[in-house]
Amino acid sequence: MGAYALRFRTLSRLMSSAADLSAFRDLFNSLKSEMQKAIVGYDELLTEALLAIFSGGHVLLEGVPGLGKTYLVRTLSQVIGLEPGRVQCTPDLMPADILGTHIVNENEHGRRVLFFEKGPVFKNLLLVDEINRATPKTQAALLEVMQEHAVTTGGERHPLPSPFFVLATQNPMEMEGTYPLPEAQLDRFMFKIKVPFPDLASLVEISRRTTGFTEPKLNMIMKGDKLSALQKELAEMPVPDPVAIYAARLVLATHPEQPDAVPDVKRYVSYGSSPRGLQSLIRGARVWCAVRGGTSVSCDDVIRLAKVTMRHRIILNFEGEAQQVKVDDVIDKVLAQVKTPAQEAMK
Repeated sequence: MGAYALRFRTLSRLMSSAADLSAFRDLFNSLKSEMQKAIVGYDELLTEALLAIFSGGHVLLEGVPGLGKTYLVRTLSQVIGLEPGRVQCTPDLMPADILGTHIVNENEHGRRVLFFEKGPVFKNLLLVDEINRATPKTQAALLEVMQEHAVTTGGERHPLPSPFFVLATQNPMEMEGTYPLPEAQLDRFMFKIKVPFPDLASLVEISRRTTGFTEPKLNMIMKGDKLSALQKELAEMPVPDPVAIYAARLVLATHPEQPDAVPDVKRYVSYGSSPRGLQSLIRGARVWCAVRGGTSVSCDDVIRLAKVTMRHRIILNFEGEAQQVKVDDVIDKVLAQVKTPAQEAMK
């Protein structure tokens, strides 16, 4: 009787897990469909942005101006029910402008006291526009907040609202008067998503949808307080040891000092992906596994997330910069060389 009860409980747990995964997959697709009412095309971009949100990571969006990066953040906040904020970075922007500052004010007793006036970072979904135009001092203050999820000033700690996400944008073309993010600060972003230029059909559709005076009305598909619970559930997605080992081998293969590194890595790469890159790879693969309907992370899930998690963590050397080597091409060669467990078994 005891063994039967144990089998019944195990079966019930598996059925419940399958139902939860199916419900999440439907939710994910509903969110993306609702966003596509306002955003034309960009299917992969929307998918990766939602993957980062459900993984609990920050995103760096790279693309030329006018591609809708700012609009993406506003759309995300509407369909997920997050309070949006925005910081427009300029060279004269100071840390207090984004974090907040103490001001003198009167309390209920008429006495003058110091109050902390919160800055724009105290939002659920923060857009940092053109982050590479802010000075290193302001960048450092912002990226510290991204890691700590709190602002410490005047000996007081002020926690940020939960959940908290940063979507930062940068223009890859215009480098004059900018302050490129250092490697250690780039590593704080979970994903680096490239925003491509729309194709002909998308441009025509954009002209139809966005040249009037009315904007599409978007529905709130879920509330922000449900997001944290979903993140915890998705973090329980099992990762088999062979898959974890494969992901770790991918990260090691991006380091030029490794004996089995591909020739392009040895020739063009100065530093490879960090352990935080491996963490981002596994966290993102867990969510993608749930989206595709899997019950356990596979090597294909890891491959799907390899570029967005590692492209900003692989630093080219002087020769790589001079030859204008594309990091995505280097990652493709790493993926081609590092064999999956199934490919190893076929040898």
